[in-house]
Amino acid sequence: MKLLYPVLLSSVLWLAGCATVTPDASSPTPQTASSHTPDYPNGALSPIKRTQVTAPGVASLSAPADLWERIRRGFAMPDLDHELVQDREQWYASRPDYILRMTERSSKYLFHIVEELERRDMPTELALLPYIESAFNPQAVSSAKAAGMWQFMPATGTYFDLKQNVFRDDRRDVLASTRAALDYLQKLHGMFGDWHLALAAYNWGEGSVGRAIARNRKAGLGITYAELNMPAETRLYVPKLQAVKNIVSTPEAFSAELPLIENHPYFQAVDIKRDIDVELAAKLADVTVADFRALNPSLSRPVIFAAGIPQILLPWDNAKVFERNLDAYDKGQYSSWTVWTVPSTLTVADAAQRVGMSEDGLRAINNIPPRMVIKAGSALMVPRTASTLTDVSSQVADNGHMAFAPEVVTRRTTVKAQKRDTVASLARRHRVSAASVADWNGLKVGSALQAGQSIVMFLPLRAASVTASRPRAGAKVAVSARSNKAPAQTSKKGGTPSKVKKR
Repeated sequence: MKLLYPVLLSSVLWLAGCATVTPDASSPTPQTASSHTPDYPNGALSPIKRTQVTAPGVASLSAPADLWERIRRGFAMPDLDHELVQDREQWYASRPDYILRMTERSSKYLFHIVEELERRDMPTELALLPYIESAFNPQAVSSAKAAGMWQFMPATGTYFDLKQNVFRDDRRDVLASTRAALDYLQKLHGMFGDWHLALAAYNWGEGSVGRAIARNRKAGLGITYAELNMPAETRLYVPKLQAVKNIVSTPEAFSAELPLIENHPYFQAVDIKRDIDVELAAKLADVTVADFRALNPSLSRPVIFAAGIPQILLPWDNAKVFERNLDAYDKGQYSSWTVWTVPSTLTVADAAQRVGMSEDGLRAINNIPPRMVIKAGSALMVPRTASTLTDVSSQVADNGHMAFAPEVVTRRTTVKAQKRDTVASLARRHRVSAASVADWNGLKVGSALQAGQSIVMFLPLRAASVTASRPRAGAKVAVSARSNKAPAQTSKKGGTPSKVKKR
């Protein structure tokens, strides 16, 4: 046993020698704690703000208990100290039912927005912006035609690649509109270097804010949010957001009740590979159609075209239910509808006859207004037959549009030809196509007419009345009492009657 001690001791010394590294003269010498120079602030001390006192100084190792706490931890914008903030605080605090209603509505979307803000390292105050824009209603539409919970104007939505067609409006889409809104806010912050000015530009337009800053600079005035001359709506915009931020920070101070929103995704994106009816998708997911549309608010038709919308959003616990039921579904087609591109300008009655629908049914499913004809190239929703094997193409799903023209009511009128008249000259005089005149009278387009020859014309009601009351010299006109619409042949042969800014 005594012999083991020298052996063990030598082994330990050998291992210690292996672990010892001789410093390289070229390597930097590590600083010791005593060699560190403290960094003390220079200048006078400034008072600490209220939010700095309440904000945690050290990052917590535990996950936030709920989403509200997670949002509070991410507050990073400077507070706006303005009398209008107190005014808006009182406005919201006096409406507890309104606060509760819009915060409950936001519970479906807030987690995703916070995730995206944190991923981009943006202030989480911006997650509260849809409260100001739309009260978190994705179907909200302003008087200026801004739509969705982020309230994009049509042109601004197009600029940020939000599709807007007869089948969907991505300004209402939860994922697409959030992506676009944060892109826009980042762009504005990069332009102005200040979150309050960026928010003003989001509401008023970047050009308007830029011009207001230029005016103040020229006049030797300040260029902060509070110092710019702006419309009343924009003047209240940041104070509204600050008021909501203050209520979320300390709801008990305003006697406000915030519903529990778990720090967990509310929805999950699920891929779809075939066109599918909205009602069938909701049924397979075991959710109501209303709940399905709340998560997929961009849809404006009873069917989802997979080529345009390859993903749908479903409540977290229902995503697997949908996938399982979809795999087990064996009834052939998932969609009852397809799209027919109108080949030529047609009346609603003619179009309905071609696709085997009633006129009222075609009008209802496609939102066709009264007293209109459907222009060539329009994309109409029509029933899908058993023989329709292919789904709607991406070209149609992404670009489908509807165009109308006023339905022209005509009256059958008999006109007497003058000396040296031809079909073409008579057509020019009455502003109709020569092909139509020839078709109405069984003549050729180049035919010459005899003086006094009776020619049938279908003229717009107003024009026919004028022709009847003030005939040209030497011409005799007879107007029938029967009124009808222009024949369908007219549109076939050339007599066809003839869509920026974020707030």
